[in-house]
Amino acid sequence: MAALLANAGIALAKFIGFLVTGSSSMLAEAVHSVADTSNQGLLLLGGRTARRAATPEHPFGYGRDRYFYSFVVALLLFTLGSVFAIYEGIHKLESHEPLTSPIVAVLILLVAIALEGFSFRTAIHESRPLKARATWWQFIRQAKVPELPVVLLEDFGALVGLVFALLGVGLSVLTGDPVWDAVGTICIGVLLGVIAVILIVEMKSLLIGEGVAPPVLADICSALETGDVQRVIHIRTQYLGPEELLVAAKIALAPGLPLEGVAAAIDAAEARVRERVPVARLIYLEPDLDRATLAG
Repeated sequence: MAALLANAGIALAKFIGFLVTGSSSMLAEAVHSVADTSNQGLLLLGGRTARRAATPEHPFGYGRDRYFYSFVVALLLFTLGSVFAIYEGIHKLESHEPLTSPIVAVLILLVAIALEGFSFRTAIHESRPLKARATWWQFIRQAKVPELPVVLLEDFGALVGLVFALLGVGLSVLTGDPVWDAVGTICIGVLLGVIAVILIVEMKSLLIGEGVAPPVLADICSALETGDVQRVIHIRTQYLGPEELLVAAKIALAPGLPLEGVAAAIDAAEARVRERVPVARLIYLEPDLDRATLAG
């Protein structure tokens, strides 16, 4: 929500700046902010639709809606942000249109940097508890909550893009050559393209379905292999949404257990897993014998 409000105000200011100055960097940044504002709206929509109850047609619910809308956001960032900025920069290189009232552009860009900095700071604050000891790059690669990596990369790209725009306008004023404004615009487009590709790859992976990280998988196996559960024969996990994990495992139980004992062992194992890994909402355990041990 912080990013949505900040980007909406920034987009309006940048469009005004473009109309006054004719700067292609300002236009590219204005379109970038429009894309970002639309993206935050899509992320909010995905969060709302993901809360729908499960249906017979979708028995595991709609948690992956958040991944789908984040993937759409990445595509929009690439098409509406990167491609447009590169096109506008190339057009500016060919036309050599001079800037008018560049001081207006500089002032708007400085205000935009302050607002984007606020949005970026908010995203960092919200991400720290989930990041834990991981690096920021590891967090972006491994996070199962799609909105935070998307907003983090968007805001980081916006801040760097604003610096490119500021350099482009500033060098154009200092040298009297509008080609620097065009170069700044192309740099913005390339930057957005790189960020969009990273997001597309990560969101595609989440949309297809990812399992838990090795340390979490080890925790689940450790929680299972207690009491009457001798060992985990095999296990599969998959995130159905950021806060909903599916766990399916075949477990070897102690031989000779009566039916009531098998049911009790499975119930106890499920309870241990949910206590250790709260996001494990759906757990399916198939009891079996440890045939390797019996054969030995």
